[in-house]
Amino acid sequence: MGKILDERSERVLLAVIKSYIENPDPVGSRYVTKKYDFHYSPATIRNIMADLEDLGFLSQPHTSAGRVPTDKAYRYYVENIIDEKKDYKELLETLYNKIRSGVEDMDTLLDETSRTLSSISKYLGLAVSPGPEGSVLRKIEFVPYKDDRIAVVILTDEGVIRHKIIKNELALNPSELSRISNYLNKEYKGYTIKQIREHLAEELRRDKAMYDNMINRSLSLCREALYTYGSHVFITGLSQMLDLPEFSDIERIKRISKTIEDKRAIITLIDRIMDSEGVQVIIGTENPVSDMKELSVIVSTYKEKGRPSGVIGIIGPKRMDYSTVISLVDSASRILTKLFEEGG
Repeated sequence: MGKILDERSERVLLAVIKSYIENPDPVGSRYVTKKYDFHYSPATIRNIMADLEDLGFLSQPHTSAGRVPTDKAYRYYVENIIDEKKDYKELLETLYNKIRSGVEDMDTLLDETSRTLSSISKYLGLAVSPGPEGSVLRKIEFVPYKDDRIAVVILTDEGVIRHKIIKNELALNPSELSRISNYLNKEYKGYTIKQIREHLAEELRRDKAMYDNMINRSLSLCREALYTYGSHVFITGLSQMLDLPEFSDIERIKRISKTIEDKRAIITLIDRIMDSEGVQVIIGTENPVSDMKELSVIVSTYKEKGRPSGVIGIIGPKRMDYSTVISLVDSASRILTKLFEEGG
């Protein structure tokens, strides 16, 4: 979104956003006039806020109340107004030096990273381990496990064997599982995991009537097997974030908790930004995951050998302190990249 507001309107919009970030109560023109030394009359402030509402940057929850920023306002703020960026490099380097000296495995490192991000921001800290997108499938096999479960065995070109247990929701018998394994190996052997995921998503969007029952079952089962294959998701700080005023509603708490703890929504979101450069800011309704439209997500990839490897970030309310969080995520991703490059 380009600059479409004049200087006065930007100053008033920034004042409303900052006020609302500090305290989630609707912001009135009287409050803005008293708190910010704009040298504008109360009537001028009121008119500017009314114009901002007409343009979709502010909304008024109740007729007698003040106004609150919309997702459009936060997007404009992120792209055009933010100018004060904090430097967390020294703090994070100190923390990562401690981690590096005492951490030998990837999972512990990423868990500590998510905790660090949450501790500093007071929101949710997120870290996702490197995925297998570039690995080439050599063999996939589905084996009856117990009760209503199936054991999935995946062998890649790197010689890595992964095991996963999934639900047997289609009540498939051993013979059917064997046929499905043979079909998928014939179709996908030699393809990367990323190519397979993309092909599955495309095929499953088509009319199911085009396929026979066995192929439908094969595609569904393969999608389930590869859905979270390879990536571990570390999320810290949920209870801390849910103490914020906007999460006082019990039903909202249940809905957000379920989405975050399931982690599938996170994987779906991460898949969309893995090829993006720099810090990515996803605000409220911009989120492709419907259950996360009440939140904002700020993420960045960290790299290994010059290529995106995994993702770190912060999840919080839409009224989060974007300036602080963007700086924090950017600094953390750079330092984590540095650690991987040194390790490689």
